[in-house]
Amino acid sequence: MEVITNITNFLWGWPLIILIVAVSLIFSFELKFLQFRKFGFIAKNTFGKMFEKTTSGEGTVTPFQAVSTALAATVGVGNIAGVGVAIATGGPGALFWMWAVAFIAMIAKYAEITLAVKYREKNPENGEFHGGPMYYIKNGLGKNFVWLSVVWSIIFTIMMFIGGFVQANSMAEVLYESFSVNRTVVGVILAVVTGIVIVGGIKTIGKFAEKIIPFMALLYIIASLIIIFMNASNIGPAFSSIFHDAFTGSAAVGGFAGSTVLLAVRNGFARGVYSNESGMGTAPVAHSSATTSYAAKQGLWGLFEVFVDTIIICTMTGLVITTSGVLGTGKGGAALTAMAFRNSLGRKGDVIVTICIILFAFTTALVDGYYSETGLTYAIKTTKFSIPFRILYCLGMIVGAVGGLQAIWGLFDFFMAFEVIINLIVLLKLRKDVVEETEKYFNSDEVKGINSKGCTVER
Repeated sequence: MEVITNITNFLWGWPLIILIVAVSLIFSFELKFLQFRKFGFIAKNTFGKMFEKTTSGEGTVTPFQAVSTALAATVGVGNIAGVGVAIATGGPGALFWMWAVAFIAMIAKYAEITLAVKYREKNPENGEFHGGPMYYIKNGLGKNFVWLSVVWSIIFTIMMFIGGFVQANSMAEVLYESFSVNRTVVGVILAVVTGIVIVGGIKTIGKFAEKIIPFMALLYIIASLIIIFMNASNIGPAFSSIFHDAFTGSAAVGGFAGSTVLLAVRNGFARGVYSNESGMGTAPVAHSSATTSYAAKQGLWGLFEVFVDTIIICTMTGLVITTSGVLGTGKGGAALTAMAFRNSLGRKGDVIVTICIILFAFTTALVDGYYSETGLTYAIKTTKFSIPFRILYCLGMIVGAVGGLQAIWGLFDFFMAFEVIINLIVLLKLRKDVVEETEKYFNSDEVKGINSKGCTVER
């Protein structure tokens, strides 16, 4: 772990920060800052059409089921435990860098989803669509890079397998802290329930996610806003510390050892990327199953995801922690967030944060298992080991529930670093494809609003 931690700390220092910012800025210029220029259009065609059941094009699930599945992974314990880890290690300034990486890197998520839909493949046996970085590496870069697609899928399999550990650990931690529930018991229950749901595959997960995701996000946002306004006098100082500490570092307070600027940047970027998954290549695996008429049309949902995940939900967690005065307690991760809820709402706070973490962790665990299995299936070119792998994945959650928080996050960060590096370089090489797909969509009759009689309708 010491060797892994040293490598991880190096990669998530300036190397990955520079790579993420550089690739995202290149795409922003190539696409003329689409994420800002077309913000109204994006909101209208994502948030405004969340519950539409019919759409044109081919696919396995509806666009909203696809985005709900992806959000089930992005809106997870990263929003509760991840923000707690970032602030406990990097100080309040880490939240600023989470915002920064969201606005900068959201265009990378748009690009990877667009490529995933463009280069996806249809399974002739069951008619389901499959895609993701391994497919756009193979089909976009050509046969000389098939080996790289296999390497990426193996790293992806291991990382998402460990992702199940992260969910189990966060759930076990908050249940133990709030209600003294045995961690092993939590792991066993989560393993059994997860196993029951993932048997149905992407269709079952998508149907489950579209029902639970809006509810759990709304519950968490409302509860967070109540706490923030209860501590309204601390809102100004909280924002002041977020912006000030982002560029100066944080002083030691109580059980908080203090933080340098680099620690704030490192934790903000790492936890921000983990939370919204921009550039990771994970969300495109879910989005590639969506029924859509244009690749870029589904890519817009990636911009929507990042905004909801980081700008809204992660901000809620960050403000709950910074306005509740719990940073100096020495707690971290989900336990820090749980303490902030408890201090403000008493036992009700324990119940609310516990329900949210259970829902967040469970839905994320479902998708992590699907992602991990998808990577394995691509790497070994067979589905014969799907059932044994699902069992192994579920058993791994028991290990995660009793494992050490820092060790588990450290392992996840290690594999995520290499996955992000490969994916961002591939995105850069395929940027012309993204530009072409974007122009094709925005120049289409569908966007221009030309009706069946040839009349243009203003949108």
